[in-house]
Amino acid sequence: MSVLLYRLGKFAYGKPWYVIGGWLAVLAAVVLLLVSHPVKLSNEVRIDGTPSQQVIDGLATSLPEASGGQGMLLFTAPKGARIDDEKARSALMAAVDAVYRHDHVIDAREVLAREVAKGADSPLLRAQAAVAQAAGQPSSGKPPVPLPQGGQPVPGVVVSADGSTALMQFQFDQQTFELPAGTIDSTIRAAEKQAAPGDLEVLPSAAMMEIPDIVGVGEIVGVVVAAVVLLITLGSVIAAGLPLIIALAGVTVGVGGAFTLSTVFEIHSLAAVLALMLGLAVGIDYALFIVNRERRLILDQGMDPHEATGRALGTAGSAVFFAGSTVIIALAGLLVIGITLLSTMALVAAGTIAIAVLLALTLLPALLGLVKGRICPARTRRREQERTGGAEHTGTARWGAFLVRHRYAALAASILIPAILAVPAAGMKLGLPSGASYNTDTGQRRSYDLVSDAYGPGYNGPLLIAVDSTTDGQPLTPATLAAVTSDLRSVKGATSVSLAGMNQAGTTAILSLIPGSGPNDDATKDLVTAVRDKSAQIRATRDAAIGIAGFTALAIDVSDRLADVLPLYVATVLGLSLIVLLLVFRSLMVPVMATLGFLLSIAATFGITTAVFQWGWLQSLIGLDATAPVVSLLPIIITGVLYGLAMDYQMFLVTSIREAHVHGATAVNATVTGFARAGSVVLAAATIMVSVFAGFVFNAQPMIKQAGFALAAGILIDAFVIRMTFIPATMALAQEKAWWIPARLDRLLPDLDVEGDNLAQKIPLPHPTAAQQAARTAG
Repeated sequence: MSVLLYRLGKFAYGKPWYVIGGWLAVLAAVVLLLVSHPVKLSNEVRIDGTPSQQVIDGLATSLPEASGGQGMLLFTAPKGARIDDEKARSALMAAVDAVYRHDHVIDAREVLAREVAKGADSPLLRAQAAVAQAAGQPSSGKPPVPLPQGGQPVPGVVVSADGSTALMQFQFDQQTFELPAGTIDSTIRAAEKQAAPGDLEVLPSAAMMEIPDIVGVGEIVGVVVAAVVLLITLGSVIAAGLPLIIALAGVTVGVGGAFTLSTVFEIHSLAAVLALMLGLAVGIDYALFIVNRERRLILDQGMDPHEATGRALGTAGSAVFFAGSTVIIALAGLLVIGITLLSTMALVAAGTIAIAVLLALTLLPALLGLVKGRICPARTRRREQERTGGAEHTGTARWGAFLVRHRYAALAASILIPAILAVPAAGMKLGLPSGASYNTDTGQRRSYDLVSDAYGPGYNGPLLIAVDSTTDGQPLTPATLAAVTSDLRSVKGATSVSLAGMNQAGTTAILSLIPGSGPNDDATKDLVTAVRDKSAQIRATRDAAIGIAGFTALAIDVSDRLADVLPLYVATVLGLSLIVLLLVFRSLMVPVMATLGFLLSIAATFGITTAVFQWGWLQSLIGLDATAPVVSLLPIIITGVLYGLAMDYQMFLVTSIREAHVHGATAVNATVTGFARAGSVVLAAATIMVSVFAGFVFNAQPMIKQAGFALAAGILIDAFVIRMTFIPATMALAQEKAWWIPARLDRLLPDLDVEGDNLAQKIPLPHPTAAQQAARTAG
């Protein structure tokens, strides 16, 4: 591998425009495809096979009108005024009319008018009357009242008991992510325009959101911080610029390429954000490792830039290749779960990582071929000449020596710190983002709070009960629906039940069940469980089958399914990655130490995430003032991503230690020497990665905010506490045992030569000529 990469690096350096031209052609093709194929992303959390998803899929066939996206707008009157005052009421009616007439909104008034025209022959009206009689009055609070017009209630609109607000619930003809771009925003603007004359404020629910901006100010600031760290680390604008170019090219090809396929495959917005975060972070880090190695070969050994580039690819490039492979393996492990949503995320992110590795091994040496000797400007050479003592006196070298001297204390601290941080993880609750997950100054949160106060918290997450006739071809009778309503009404936690829709044949009806608690409350989860437990009894006695869907049911099913598959995923990833680490380091203890360290860091990551987002600790530091459950998708995604990234630093740090050991240093001295060589660049790489991930913490979308925070916190703990403290302390304790491997196994394993030892034997290091040495000395 090292010889192959050495030759690749020298070729790209010597023929830069061949390589650059090829990548420019790829970039042009991606841009052309993006222009000709509009990007289509999804916010839908869909996991096939779950009970709630089966209900939704069934409704798409039996009652298509109920399978579209749900919209909810809250209209609030000025303080001291009523929504049903003449001026406000006129504006409200105009706003309701504007929404119902908007493209892709199902006009419930037309549906009702058709049923009214049927008179007594309308199965919907008969069922509605029967359900209303059986449901009675809500069990708690003051019930909202319909908004009348011409003697009839306006469909989908209710007014709060105090008359201060009106709530409009309606249906789109497609799922929200399938709607043309801008449909949701234009629907809200249409309502706002008509509501303005009545001084009404229009507040959309959390479901009324377009796909969030993937790149914002926070993300840009994160990249700027990364650029500053690169400049400080490499000391040259040119050297610092190359990793940024590689990272930006990588996400353009990787994420842009995924976008071109969004019309064929459903791509979740979180998949795009995850690929962007990883592409930027690893693209910068991988290029940094190679550029830093090339510069050290030039400055320390006096190599000419062409040879140094080849050697850097043969050594650091090998580590980059296997580090990237570890990340890809960790992501690919998501495929074994069989959940389409996670598989898509894994493929998009893994593809972006693969492109980042390929760019680092091809485009980077080509760019170095254009830069040539300017990668180490004269001032850098002079500074190196003025240094006294070399690398042994750097901060990382002193830290490495300190860890070796105080190995027991360092080991205890590196275990105790993440163990304490992990304590809150024992109380971690999983769920999906709701309006309560947003900051208090957002429209989504204000809508959530006002609906809770005026109508009850359950109105923020009504449960949809699909009722199907169990008698083939026979419609549901009003008596059957009334009996089912009574059964549901008797379940603890149910506040009210109403008929939300019915198909033309009368064989499928939708009941809206309002809980007495919020979407993410434990009481609502208990209600869902109780309704499902009662379904068998209803099927046996009512000639009807019920299924439950809605936000809360979906959140419960998603959380349960992911919790079930997490152990399988972790076992798969750990098994595959242990094999990779065994092949790379030819040691039994090093892979085990790396894995144990990861388990400490992931537990601490979940603990910190729980404390900040669920308990509300230190939220002001990240501009957050909302508590919410940990997003259901997060544990499994963060486990895979963080494992892969943690192994990156394991690879770069321990490869450097092993290189020193292979070249004759004792185990303890190799730990100090290897840490001195790689510690500073690992420190810089981790700082860059934390900066990039932290930029996403300020994204308005709660799911993206949590993912950015968890990854930033995880890298911070893993890089500084585990890789740069736990690992060297443990290796110093183990000494030669750290590199032990059974002789028979050693003979069976292929020699991957990540350290470049075979390269040095097959292609000996060139000695600088007297002229080169003089030039280097002169700077």
